[in-house]
Amino acid sequence: MSQKLYDEIPSLDLADFTSGDQEKKDKFVQALGAAYNDIGFVAIKNHGLTDEMTQKLYSTIQAFFALPDDVKQQYEVPELAGQRGYIGKGKEHAKGRKTGDLKEFYHVGQDVTDNDPIKEQYPDNIWPKELPEMEEVGLTVYKTLETAGIKMLQAIALYLGLEEHYFDKKVHNGNSILRPIHYFPIENPDEVPEDAVRAAEHGDINLITLLMGASADGLQVLRRDNEWIPITALPDQIVVNVGDMLSRLTNNKLKSTIHRVVNPPKEEMKNSRFSIPFFMHPRSEMDLTCLENCIDADHPKLYEDITAGEFLEQRLAEIGLRKK
Repeated sequence: MSQKLYDEIPSLDLADFTSGDQEKKDKFVQALGAAYNDIGFVAIKNHGLTDEMTQKLYSTIQAFFALPDDVKQQYEVPELAGQRGYIGKGKEHAKGRKTGDLKEFYHVGQDVTDNDPIKEQYPDNIWPKELPEMEEVGLTVYKTLETAGIKMLQAIALYLGLEEHYFDKKVHNGNSILRPIHYFPIENPDEVPEDAVRAAEHGDINLITLLMGASADGLQVLRRDNEWIPITALPDQIVVNVGDMLSRLTNNKLKSTIHRVVNPPKEEMKNSRFSIPFFMHPRSEMDLTCLENCIDADHPKLYEDITAGEFLEQRLAEIGLRKK
């Protein structure tokens, strides 16, 4: 397959996949696969998230991050390694770096309601008493994005020559995370470390990431010719990218593309930026061993065998959330 250099990420309509029209479905699968082969990102519309849900969650998390630091810190539980609740400013850094990113964030995890014994593996969600509405809107957005993610994984499975529902049981009650992020204002940019950025270049840990529209520009993706290009999506779209787990599973057939959030011009550093990614994880027992049909003489196996849970623990230590 010939590869192309994208100047912007491709835009696709998830309704084409779910329409019942086989021709539209096939075209969606092939276009998605081509984009994930080349750049690892697509913009998706008809994902199920309403403007009302988006606006309500954004206004709620903006109110939370506006609280005093000592109030927010009541919802930070260090022994959870950042898997639930609040994670303070500069606590996380990209793999291979020591300088913390210029951000703070909040984690909402899986809410198991069907008596699945996996519930014992997950800590309970933490909800701030100052904003009782966060629980309802947070879980509604979580489930909506999870449902869209399952459809995206069904399309990915077909592209990979797998049975359409290959991923369904693997992500049922998966260890997914909804992460509202606040890139906090910097009044004096000269007072932060010279190499500090909002989010240093990195690949995501998970299978796929579904990103609700951010409140400002700044997200960039590294194209395979080593050029950084801005990621923009229309207001009715979400951005969906490949994570490292899916890259491992497919022996790099699908690309976990490196991306970053750059600092704005110094005079704009005093403005906040908000974004809300949904990191779609499988159950921890999922085997990430490279798929046999993604290995051949031209594409030798690149990764050691590992489970999703083992890989997550390894990466949490590398980014500073889990103590080694």
